[in-house]
Amino acid sequence: MSSKLRMTALGAALAVGLVGCGGGGAGSGGSDAADAAPEDLTIGVAMPTQTSERWIADGNNVKEQLEAAGYQVDLQYANDDIPTQSQQIDQMITEGADLLVVAAIDGTALSSQLQAAADANIPVISYDRLIRDTENVDFYVSFDNYKVGVAQGTALLTGLGVLNPDGSQGTATGPFNVELFAGSLDDNNAHFFWQGAMDTIQPHIDSGVLVVKSGQTDIEQAATLRWQQETAQKRMEDLLTSSYNDGSKVNGVLSPYDGLSRGIITALQNAGYGPTIDAQPNPMPIVTGQDAEIASVKLIADGVQSSTVFKDTRLLAEQAVTAATAYLEGNEPEANDTETYDNGVKVVPSYLLPVVTVYQDNIQAELIDTGYWTADEVAKGQSD
Repeated sequence: MSSKLRMTALGAALAVGLVGCGGGGAGSGGSDAADAAPEDLTIGVAMPTQTSERWIADGNNVKEQLEAAGYQVDLQYANDDIPTQSQQIDQMITEGADLLVVAAIDGTALSSQLQAAADANIPVISYDRLIRDTENVDFYVSFDNYKVGVAQGTALLTGLGVLNPDGSQGTATGPFNVELFAGSLDDNNAHFFWQGAMDTIQPHIDSGVLVVKSGQTDIEQAATLRWQQETAQKRMEDLLTSSYNDGSKVNGVLSPYDGLSRGIITALQNAGYGPTIDAQPNPMPIVTGQDAEIASVKLIADGVQSSTVFKDTRLLAEQAVTAATAYLEGNEPEANDTETYDNGVKVVPSYLLPVVTVYQDNIQAELIDTGYWTADEVAKGQSD
């Protein structure tokens, strides 16, 4: 994924947010870290899986940017196995990591590891997925996850014509049959995505413009364990069999992640949705997504998937590096949100980044012109 791993104004990022002195929280880096040269410090980076190109990009971005700042980096992937991630973090602590950057598989499963980090005065930065039920997390870097959900709900309404692209009221009145998908319940972000989306579309469900024909409108019913594409495909197949066997059609699907979107689309295609069936139009429903994964970007370019929410992981990596550098220099990183992310024990100071909705007509401006993907990668549907 070389085209995604270019440095993006690292020097400027490191200059932002280094305010105050003295440290705090579970660990402040300690005087030894503050006095040490970057090359003498090691940062442990725990990522959840390599089955998603998004997490591969995150891991590589964080590692490359930390190394460019002079730090040693221990990057580990846990392949969505909670005991593996716990063991990896235990080992990072045992081997003397000076700071941890953790994207948790299960945000509630790392309490003992983070207590050990606190006891060793090791700061912990929660990366994109909020670590819950512990006081021993110092900082959170992420995107505005509620706004991600709002963007997905808005994209669904825009695709159906209920809203115009500028957000004004569209001419379409429905009723439109839609189905709802959510992420993994053990990922704190999934709840923010769901809430943002439902706050956006619920008024249109209440008015009858949108109809959830399956009746599955609770997050527990819509959830997809571990964000698995195959699980989403199977659920979509089951929904089609149980709720659309009367000849009615699905008009839209709220999907919170591109991997799920591709599973949903496969189920729809296998059921005959697409440009034509026996010369009769049977259009693909509006399907939303998130993460601008290259396979889905190609589907959007080809008019199959409707949209995706782009979260520029290069910028997220920069914020992780900024926060890490602050702690290791004995300072406190700048937070732009100190109210939203309550992990069940405390409100974790956070730095939140904005998101962009990508449709077919702005792939060039948002993804290609910014260097996230190349035109060739979009055309092929795979990274170089």
